[in-house]
Amino acid sequence: MDRTPIPVLTVQTAPYEDQRPTGGGGLRRPTGLFESQRNYLPNFVQSLLSSISMQPTHVCIFLCKRIGSILGLYNFYPIHIYLYVCVCLLIFKSLIGRLVIGQNGILSTPAVSCIIRKIKAAGGIILTASHSPGGPGGEFGVKFEVANGGPAPDIVSDKIYQISKTLEEYAICPDLRVDLSRLGRQEFDLENKFKPFRVEIVDSVDIYLNLLRSIFDFNAIRNLLTGPNQIKIRIDAMNGVMGPYVRRILCDELGAPANSAINCIPLEDFGGQPPDPNLTYATALLEAMRGGEYGFGAAFDADGDRYMILGQNGFFVNASDSLAIIAANLSCIPYFCQMGVRGFGRSMPTSTALDKVAKVMKVPVYETPTGWRYFSNLMDSGRCSLCGEESFGTGSDHLREKDGLWAVLVWLSILAARKQSVEEIVRDHWTKFGRHYYCRFDYEALEPRTAYFIMRDLETLITDKSFSHQQFAVGNNIYSVERTDSFEYIDPVDGTVTKRQGLRIIFSDASRLIFRMSASSHVRATLRIYAESYEKDPSQHNKEPQAVLSPLIAIALKISQIHERTGRKGPTVIT
Repeated sequence: MDRTPIPVLTVQTAPYEDQRPTGGGGLRRPTGLFESQRNYLPNFVQSLLSSISMQPTHVCIFLCKRIGSILGLYNFYPIHIYLYVCVCLLIFKSLIGRLVIGQNGILSTPAVSCIIRKIKAAGGIILTASHSPGGPGGEFGVKFEVANGGPAPDIVSDKIYQISKTLEEYAICPDLRVDLSRLGRQEFDLENKFKPFRVEIVDSVDIYLNLLRSIFDFNAIRNLLTGPNQIKIRIDAMNGVMGPYVRRILCDELGAPANSAINCIPLEDFGGQPPDPNLTYATALLEAMRGGEYGFGAAFDADGDRYMILGQNGFFVNASDSLAIIAANLSCIPYFCQMGVRGFGRSMPTSTALDKVAKVMKVPVYETPTGWRYFSNLMDSGRCSLCGEESFGTGSDHLREKDGLWAVLVWLSILAARKQSVEEIVRDHWTKFGRHYYCRFDYEALEPRTAYFIMRDLETLITDKSFSHQQFAVGNNIYSVERTDSFEYIDPVDGTVTKRQGLRIIFSDASRLIFRMSASSHVRATLRIYAESYEKDPSQHNKEPQAVLSPLIAIALKISQIHERTGRKGPTVIT
């Protein structure tokens, strides 16, 4: 240990007005903004850390995840900024702190949640571009996990923002040097601190892998992948953080051949593609699956909390169906056989396929705004065992984050237990519960004011009394409006009210249209249109979703005038 005290500096700064977290304590901005705006990153770090209420007896542990635009471009600069500011804040609060960091700065979001809960940390800091493009021309983000291992609730985000608007200085330890590649504890003597400050570098996979071992029957999955009736799988890590997890867990632990895993090297720009697991961007996986050689395929986003499932010949399982099928087959998972099932949760835009399963299982369904922090509250109170969102995020109460690899292991467990293909399992589910045709149209990179006024005018239109019971005729289809609203959520745990979470039009046949603004970035806006139509008759289950939903989409485009008002000819992404 170096006994020369490392100096601690106080740097004068000026506040920024645009550092309001967009949800879950997260701040995502273009990489160039972090580079060009003086003190932009340390300002937000200081504001975030200053928002945490800690007692002197607390051990303060933070975890950083090196993915996306911080690879290479910054030469670990953002991770060290966090280290410097974390250390200094702990000194000023007279806390005996330690930082825990994944080896080489890599931890998936589920692994961060797992470690926070395992070691009872005060919170976790994640550096991530999420599923957005990374690299110099992409985005960089900061996310804060609270002590339960879940995203920061709105009250914490608000506190961070209030602090950021009045910040005048931050503390930094610029000479601190941590070897992120060396496992184990490193100790440092810091100026004005009597005891050594500890930084612990941990294996990125170990603690998370041990949790998964306690949830699943690994022998059953291993037999599926290596036994006499084995299936071939194809897993795409999309050059994000999941490469080490895929290789260690699916290949080394469960026996999948090494060539089953592709794009497993984390790259600063994710190989030039957005690391978003959908049919638009996971094209390499889709083409491989269409060849018929593989029986199961999956892709992960950059930080490992989102996933996509494909069956043989490229059979696509949409996220809402995946959630419902997982719910209907929880008996295949030892964890749920032991713990039981208390309830389900889904975000409001997610299809109502889960509701059909819940009705048969006689468990409640909680419909929440988009954002995993709402599920965390339900799970902490013991109300909810399984949750999911239409954006390919699914998880359970084993963590307080969505968990892509967990979802893939659930699917492999179902395949092992039922001895059917992915397509057979999905079609059996449709036969029993009916099929929910579903799609989402994303209009990305809109001018924020344009998107705002589109949503404002839509709300005025659909909440007017004259819109109620209106009929729309599209071809041979007639849709009668049953009810409309601007979605509002009352948390059953603490009574917190969250308003204006999307516009809903529900028709008499239970079809739905939903309009929602995505708040992932302050520079450009994304407006999403969701369409859902339910079909009970199995003879009608083989149609293309867009063909079935085209009348609903026509209604959505007519009343929103989105093409006319944006100059667009169509959506950026269709899922």
